[in-house]
Amino acid sequence: MATDAPPPSKSQPPLPSTEEFVEVQQSAEFGELRRAHRSFAFPLTVAFIAWYLLYVLLSNYAGGFMGTKLFGNINVALVLGLAQFLTTFLIAWWYSRHAATKLDPRAEAIKSRMEGGA
Repeated sequence: MATDAPPPSKSQPPLPSTEEFVEVQQSAEFGELRRAHRSFAFPLTVAFIAWYLLYVLLSNYAGGFMGTKLFGNINVALVLGLAQFLTTFLIAWWYSRHAATKLDPRAEAIKSRMEGGA
């Protein structure tokens, strides 16, 4: 029984070989794409984790501060807790914008060259 894959159809381009994938992965263009992703994602991840841990530590060890009423029944803990949600959505929106403007065009260029055999 043959284990070879069927030939690609006319609507589907041939898949790049393993060597072509490795060559692209080692290219300067791919390295620049990875740097653009990492230089955005890593610092924001570290900053958000630090912000989250600050909230947790304040909740555990600064009960008096977190219980400080700002207005009505709204205290510091509630405001900072809601700010956690806000920053999560802001970071997701910001990353989406970054990916659409900086990452996706570079990735699409690499993909089209690999699929086109150029």
